[in-house]
Amino acid sequence: MGTVAHPAGTMHDEEVRALLRQTRTVAVVGMSGNPDRDSYQVGAYLKARGYRVIPVNPALKEVLGETAYPRLGAIPPAVRVDIVDVFRRSDAVPEIVEEALARSPPPRAVWLQLTVRHPESGPRLQASGVEFVQDHCIMQEHRRLVAPESPG
Repeated sequence: MGTVAHPAGTMHDEEVRALLRQTRTVAVVGMSGNPDRDSYQVGAYLKARGYRVIPVNPALKEVLGETAYPRLGAIPPAVRVDIVDVFRRSDAVPEIVEEALARSPPPRAVWLQLTVRHPESGPRLQASGVEFVQDHCIMQEHRRLVAPESPG
């Protein structure tokens, strides 16, 4: 049985699979408009698999046909964000976590991409009922846990 790093131990594959299956909307914080960048490729992958991808980057107006927002807190409250996927430096995580927790309802999870770590954020998020994954690629986990079950 596989696991994904989790500050309080591990998230088992079944939990990650369920999270990804139940997710409809992913806000990609730090998403690039450059197709050569990992953040763009991950966003394009998720969009191609039926997720709504909301780009968060103050330098962009639109990416992948979606309006880009300058920060997580600027996404309209009526838009339900299930996962906040973070492509920013680790020192930017606390502010992103605060914006995520200020949403009503808060996201189901805050997911820090490969090399992004901020273990201190885990307990705060979990105390609010928000899952926390760090230093893992959402695209790789989706390919490993969900894509093999789906055609295409």
